[in-house]
Amino acid sequence: MTVFDPFLASASANKPSTSNFRPPTAAIYIGTSGYSYRDWQGYFYPRGLAAKDMLPYYAREFNFTEINSSYYALPRPRNLEQMARKVPEGFIFAVKAYRTLTHDRGESVTDDSKQFRQALQPLVDQGRLGAVLLQFPYSFHNNQANREYLARLRELLPDLPLVVEFRHAGWVHDAVRDFLARNELAYTCVDEPDLPGLPGPVVYCTAPVAYVRFHGRNAAKWWRHEEAYERYDYLYTEAELKEWLPGIAYLAGQARQVFVAFNNHYHSQAVTNARMLKELLAAGQL
Repeated sequence: MTVFDPFLASASANKPSTSNFRPPTAAIYIGTSGYSYRDWQGYFYPRGLAAKDMLPYYAREFNFTEINSSYYALPRPRNLEQMARKVPEGFIFAVKAYRTLTHDRGESVTDDSKQFRQALQPLVDQGRLGAVLLQFPYSFHNNQANREYLARLRELLPDLPLVVEFRHAGWVHDAVRDFLARNELAYTCVDEPDLPGLPGPVVYCTAPVAYVRFHGRNAAKWWRHEEAYERYDYLYTEAELKEWLPGIAYLAGQARQVFVAFNNHYHSQAVTNARMLKELLAAGQL
C-alpha cells in the first residue's frame, strides 16, 4: 500500500535548493511508458493499425509518452524530429537514456553522452523534451562511486532535465534527496511490488521536474518470470490509484511539471490506468 509521508514532503519543501522552482500551479502530464506495442491492437489500437500510425493515434488522447527504444540504440535526430511532427502542439516526450549511460557505464560514456545529447536537439528546439529518464538497475547501489557517477552524468548533460530511477532501496535516504536536489536531478517516485530491497512509494521533489512511474504490483512475477512483460502484468484498481493522489498533489505544488507514466503495459493495462487517473484528476480528486 502506498503511503504519502507528509513529514518527508514538508522536509523537502523546506530545502533551499527546491524552493526556487515552486510554481503556483504545475502542469501534469499523464501517459504510458512506450506506446508502440503490438499486443495493444484490439485493446487500445484498432486491429491492423500500422506501427507508423500508432503515435498520432495515441496522441489523440494523451499529452505525454516515454520513448523506450532509445535505451536499446542511440536515437537519431531525424527519427525524433519525425516523431515530433506526428503529435499535436503541447505534446511532450520523455526519453529513456541509452543503456551504456545507466547499465554498462564503461569507457564509452563520454562519447555516448555527446551523441545522445545531439540526438535530442530536435525535441529541445521544439520544447518537447520533458525529461531524460536515467533508469538504473537493482545492482546500482548507493555508494560514493555511484554518486560521483551521477554527478558526472549531470556534467556531461548539463542542460537537460534528468530524472533518476533507482531500483535499490539503499537510495531512499535524506542525504540522497539532498544530493539530488543540489545537482537538480529529479527523483523518480515509483509504485511497484512491496518487496524487500525495492525503494517503495517514497515521494521526493528534488528538481523543477517531478516524475512518477507505475510498474504494477505483480510481486509473484517481479523476480521470477519467463518473459519480461510478465513483471508488468498488472491492472491497478481505482482505490490503489487514489492512494497516490496526495503525493501527486504535493509534487504539483513543488515542481513546474509533473510526469506520470504507467509501465504496466501488458495488453494496454497502462492505457486503462492512465485513463482512470485522468478521470480522477478531472473530477477534482487531486
